[in-house]
Amino acid sequence: MTGPVTRRSLLVGAGAAALASGTAAGVQAAPAGHYRVDLHAHFLPPDYRAALIEHGHLTIGGHPLPQWSPESAVDFMDRWGIAAQVLSVSDPGVSFLRGADAVDLARYCNTYAAKLFRSHRQRFGAFAVLPMPDVAASIAELEYALDTLHLDGVALLSAYDGVYLGDPRFEPLMAELGRRRAFVFVHPAMVPADAKPELPLPDFLEEFTFDTTRAATLMLAAGTLRRHPGIRFQLAHAGGTLPFLSWRIGMAAQTPIGTRWPAGVPRPSAIDVARLIGTFYFDTALSASAAAMRSVLAVAPRSHIVFGSDWPFSQTVYLDGGGDPAPGLGDVFTAAQRMEIERGNPLRELPRLATVVG
Repeated sequence: MTGPVTRRSLLVGAGAAALASGTAAGVQAAPAGHYRVDLHAHFLPPDYRAALIEHGHLTIGGHPLPQWSPESAVDFMDRWGIAAQVLSVSDPGVSFLRGADAVDLARYCNTYAAKLFRSHRQRFGAFAVLPMPDVAASIAELEYALDTLHLDGVALLSAYDGVYLGDPRFEPLMAELGRRRAFVFVHPAMVPADAKPELPLPDFLEEFTFDTTRAATLMLAAGTLRRHPGIRFQLAHAGGTLPFLSWRIGMAAQTPIGTRWPAGVPRPSAIDVARLIGTFYFDTALSASAAAMRSVLAVAPRSHIVFGSDWPFSQTVYLDGGGDPAPGLGDVFTAAQRMEIERGNPLRELPRLATVVG
């Protein structure tokens, strides 16, 4: 009789398979050295972690709340060939609070991240957390985080209180992000229990990928990408199921279902959808496999793939040892292409970090 399905058992199994693939015939060896720049890495500053626990958030996506410290992050990077991490707050952001409490906690997290730039100058960047779904407060915090703290971009969840990115209520924030040509990391949010089927599987396994897909599709349908082409959106986990569904989404715009397109928003053609999907950036976090990467390459250029580890939530994959953190990439990419994906692409998009990483 098998034991219960847990995040640890699933990730250990996946990690073992990925590590085994690194020795298979025909697999390209990774470049040597600590060269990687990790655009999907999380942090839990002490007061933020305490606030999560105080409000009953003991698990995130079915994963027990991990421990985190700058020292443990540097140790992880040193063991797995990572030069720098761009840190972000994972689900639920600060959206479990409201009003001044949410604003204060977002400011605390962003200021904590900025201090890391001084204590570990070459090792950390950060994406700002905003007090969403309060749009006005989020625009104010965006200004402070980018202009005063000089963070590298913004992290948004796929949805807030069940309202997805692309909704007109978020348009003022999108307009400001577009004006700034900001880099925006889109991370999935947990779907409320009453809005999803009961399955004996943790949310991170499937639901997180589906929620990223919903957010990306709704931004396509609502015209967000057309109105604000300056925003560079990074989708977590290779875009969820978006690459697989890309043709279906384009097809839907041309069929009777297209009559339900949002009022006042031009329906994109299949060609438009394909072009717009190709503007997204796709990270490799928990998706560094031939199946996932070839799917991404079918809808986006290699220049739009960036490295991600999902640490510390993926810590069971990287529990011991060190070496190549994403050996499955060698099934698809040459060493030179991996250098592009794992270093060149991230640094091209984040100029402040590029100046300090070198």
